[in-house]
Amino acid sequence: MTSLKEGEKAPFFKGINQNGQEIGLNDFKGKKLVLYFYPKDNTSGCTAEACNLNENYDLLTSRGYEVVGVSPDPANSHQKFIAKYNLSFNLIADTEKKILQDYDVWAEKSMYGRKYMGVVRTTFIIDENGLIRHIINRVDTKNAAAQILDLEQAH
Repeated sequence: MTSLKEGEKAPFFKGINQNGQEIGLNDFKGKKLVLYFYPKDNTSGCTAEACNLNENYDLLTSRGYEVVGVSPDPANSHQKFIAKYNLSFNLIADTEKKILQDYDVWAEKSMYGRKYMGVVRTTFIIDENGLIRHIINRVDTKNAAAQILDLEQAH
């Protein structure tokens, strides 16, 4: 679980998207940003999450949100993932794991008793002023967009 807190300034980030273009936090000033961290392209949970956000992308953008996914996969993997599922948003290739570490979502995990370092699936909702409004630690991959929109309703 991330050590970052709601109400804090979101850590500055810059990364390379699937097309080799640099995108960063400053590109989203004045917009709400759904910054979601996921372990790996083309795995079942990550695909469900990306597809759910994509199916609801028009609704999210109509409410003022931009969506950006971040994983340690390389840009060419993101390109294939986007093409396969016709995704409408950018994916950052954080191969150096700098953004993952800055957002404190690169952590020790364990599966079947084996410990390893990996991405803790987490969604950050960052407001127009660069503040973290919400942190979703328990992402419902099949209903990720509804989780985001429900938070908006609650506030």
